[in-house]
Amino acid sequence: MHLRKRVIVTGGAGFLGSHLCERLLADGHEVLCVDNFFTGARFHVEHLLGNPRFELLRHDITFPLYVEADEIYNLACPASPIHYQLDPVQTTKTCVHGSINMLGLAKRLRARIFQASTSEVYGDPAVHPQTEDYWGHVNPIGLRSCYDEGKRCAESLFFSYHRQHGIPIKVGRLFNTYGPRMHPNDGRVVSNFIVQALQNKPITVYGEGEQTRSFCFVSDLIELMVRFMNSEDAFIGPMNMGNPGEFTIMELAKLVIDITGSASKIVCEPLPLDDPRQRRPDISVAREKFGWEPVVPLREGLTKTIAYFDALLRGDYEGLAGL
Repeated sequence: MHLRKRVIVTGGAGFLGSHLCERLLADGHEVLCVDNFFTGARFHVEHLLGNPRFELLRHDITFPLYVEADEIYNLACPASPIHYQLDPVQTTKTCVHGSINMLGLAKRLRARIFQASTSEVYGDPAVHPQTEDYWGHVNPIGLRSCYDEGKRCAESLFFSYHRQHGIPIKVGRLFNTYGPRMHPNDGRVVSNFIVQALQNKPITVYGEGEQTRSFCFVSDLIELMVRFMNSEDAFIGPMNMGNPGEFTIMELAKLVIDITGSASKIVCEPLPLDDPRQRRPDISVAREKFGWEPVVPLREGLTKTIAYFDALLRGDYEGLAGL
């Protein structure tokens, strides 16, 4: 019988956070879900409100939080270009002030804290695939810098708190993750293609669609996140977290059309500024440390994600609870 812990999940009503809350409850823990609902949604966690071990708190982590807990997962931050560029100053504040507030809380509680960092710390990588010792190729003043540099600064803060105050930290660099509860208007390639396909609208591919991405299904990522957080060894990261399978954007578009049976046509548009050409994690560390390997194939994961978006677009909110 494992020990029941009190766990804070910031950004807990978001895409990843809501799945993490479910997993932690299933593991027998008490969960405090903290979210300001900027990109998260109450209906993502509504089905959990009847659980006596679940609590939902509307709060913005750029302000201090005074609660008690054993562990903290810091997932709060808009993570898609459309959302994080909407208020770039607030995005950087969430990364920096938010991290300082959560690290301060962890310091007071002597609690272990996980930071959801990102593959964006590598920028448009000059090294492929990306290993954790690669320092990145980031434009510090570009449109994406509020997020890229915000997350890089957050990593710096986590390691500084660890060295200076002995805070037990875990830092994971999350690569493209997809699945049910993605935001339909987040501008990400998976949600874009699925929504366009379900509505039989043209599927927008940037450039020639030759740029590559790696897609990790949400349940695979949450499994690694929990294993990493629960590990008692001295390893604190940073660690790449994602699926090393690499697909071109054009391949993804064709697969979505195939699964949905859509009448959509593919149209090509100019590439956005600072858009990475390649993105694939080297997950050797995750394999060696935790014996972790993603198990959900892209077609299977897309089929589940399409079912979610189909229910969402039809307004079937009751049908979403199980997805």
